[in-house]
Amino acid sequence: MTHTPHLSFEFFAAKTQQGAENLNVTASQLNRFNPELFSVTYGAGGSTRDTTKDLVLNLQNQGYQTAPHLSIGGDCKSDVLDLIDSYQKAGIKNLVALRGDLPSGVDATKKLVHANELVSLIREHSGDHFSINVGAYPEIHPESESYSNDIYWLGEKFRAGADRAITQYFYNPDAYFTFIESCAKTGIDKPIIPGIMPLTNYENLVRFSDNCGAEIPRWLRWQLKERSHNSADLISYGIEMVSELCEKLLAGGAPGFHFYTMNKWQISDQICRNLGFSAKD
Repeated sequence: MTHTPHLSFEFFAAKTQQGAENLNVTASQLNRFNPELFSVTYGAGGSTRDTTKDLVLNLQNQGYQTAPHLSIGGDCKSDVLDLIDSYQKAGIKNLVALRGDLPSGVDATKKLVHANELVSLIREHSGDHFSINVGAYPEIHPESESYSNDIYWLGEKFRAGADRAITQYFYNPDAYFTFIESCAKTGIDKPIIPGIMPLTNYENLVRFSDNCGAEIPRWLRWQLKERSHNSADLISYGIEMVSELCEKLLAGGAPGFHFYTMNKWQISDQICRNLGFSAKD
């Protein structure tokens, strides 16, 4: 590599003591690549607010650069501002600002705040203290009215003060490159980091992708389904396929990667090594 691409990893808040211990190992292993940040997800409507906050502060106290996810969803403004204050006092410099989802059981007609409004709130409350990351959807958000409308709202997030975007995962590099070209035509010039989902479990990936609108190309579905009863074969194939995807993205000018780790380090570790990222072994 002639330059150092952006590298970050995403975790979710562990619900058990064993899960927390495993996550500490994962963070330690992946930190050898000197990532720019570890992001930590935030459940629908703040459903993991306390566990997310505890994990974020624990990682930060261990010396890792941590980026908590933040959304309004079903939360009230004062709760969000309290979280922002807590993170600022803890020395956290990065946030991931998302629209979020309503928690289960909440009236589906309740209006959600757009992510650009959350970005504006953070900027108004904390100035330039935080580097703000937002979401982007190369294959378009499943609730979007149109392709151009989705790009418009991404532009609104940047106009509100976001610094970079992290995409939903995808497996078709052309979807990303077409999206980047379309964004550039509207004046968007901030970094848009590809989100990368390692391939480890066929059933889980299909279920999650169908729910979030991420496209699994038909040829890839069949390749994964054929290997679904042989975990070692599926993982080996997945590492090779995702490594090739990342190589194509880098060659096409992608600024780096954000790995959705599912709180496991081994596969993300191998893909990073395949791509030439240096690890402190």
